[in-house]
Amino acid sequence: MASVMAAMEGLSGVYEDLKTRMNKTVDDFRANLVSVRTGRASVHMLDGIRVDYYGTETPLSQVAQLTAPEATLILVQPWEQTMVTPIEKAIRTSGHGFNPMHDGKIIRVPIPPMTEERRKDTVKQLAGTVEDHKTSIRNIRRDGNEQVKKAAKDKLISADDEKRANEEIQQLTDSEIKRIEELFKAKEKEVLTI
Repeated sequence: MASVMAAMEGLSGVYEDLKTRMNKTVDDFRANLVSVRTGRASVHMLDGIRVDYYGTETPLSQVAQLTAPEATLILVQPWEQTMVTPIEKAIRTSGHGFNPMHDGKIIRVPIPPMTEERRKDTVKQLAGTVEDHKTSIRNIRRDGNEQVKKAAKDKLISADDEKRANEEIQQLTDSEIKRIEELFKAKEKEVLTI
């Protein structure tokens, strides 16, 4: 659908900018979902873990190869053998409730089955993340509305154009929030399914 705002000289580029920023917010939320724990092992469960690599906090995926050969196991194979202990410690203290073990070369991270309580906590945390991302989208909407208001005040657009532009920004906001809610519902179902 072509943007009404794009045709308004005083607002050229505003709609595209808002849409790009909102899409980035949705993509960020989608990336967040990937690391959320479900009942199956996924290397993305370890995405947030950082390891002290010669004094620098480094993402785990940059110091080791991660694989999930089974539904209940993640294998972590460090590029350097000296990293086995720091990686194991980082995984253990990450707050994900993992209990890694190693044989000196490979770290095995068994993924315990999720309890019903843990599933509900995960969904609750996710709901907080949803709200944060919705707020981000609403803030982007506010920025857009302020740009429209300024354009109207500076007589770059008419009052009718201002009204149409604000309606279009609201429609964009609603559709992006709906996308986030649909992603959340799908992930919630996945987490709560045993």
